[in-house]
Amino acid sequence: MDIELVVGDITQQVVDAVVNAANSTLTGGGGVDGAIHEAAGPSLLAECRQVRRRTHRDGLPCGQAVFTGAGDLPARWVIHTVGPNRHRGQNDPDLLASCFTNSLLVAAHLGARSVAFPAISAGAYGWDVRDVARVAVRTVRAEADSAAEFPALTHPVRLVRFVVLGQRAAEAFATELGMPVPDGPGLRKLRNHGCPSVTGDPDSAG
Repeated sequence: MDIELVVGDITQQVVDAVVNAANSTLTGGGGVDGAIHEAAGPSLLAECRQVRRRTHRDGLPCGQAVFTGAGDLPARWVIHTVGPNRHRGQNDPDLLASCFTNSLLVAAHLGARSVAFPAISAGAYGWDVRDVARVAVRTVRAEADSAAEFPALTHPVRLVRFVVLGQRAAEAFATELGMPVPDGPGLRKLRNHGCPSVTGDPDSAG
């Protein structure tokens, strides 16, 4: 499993699955959630409402993940996960880690080979982006190590891409990944050579 860091717009990523930092209602919101719903168009909200009616009438619990189609996004699927909200006392790193683990499990179930993650719970949910980066990278690397240790259990996900906005988030993720820190718009895509080396064009990861 390869890992990339991209400074940019998660709605523009050409991957199999984009992870949405959703709220429990699955009806859209601010930040990444609002941007994904806006870019995907009304069909995404319609599918989210179907999920609510069929399997999650009380909303999606924190740390769990579900999928829908991706509407007008260049991805095939959107995987929705609800991150912990520090403002509500949800400060357990394991709960945040479960967002990444369960999203990867859903991606594996779908047969997705490439997945783009935002900085789940950073920003409005009150988590310091450095803590988010630490948990996110540790969790994804654990999944990569597991896949390498048990090759017979083929994990379809071959690429995980962290997509962040802003210098502080870029620095936090770059530090955890052992990458050079982006210092300008010309360094928008960084490849992690600490895990198995990344190959291929990061704009065509599917």
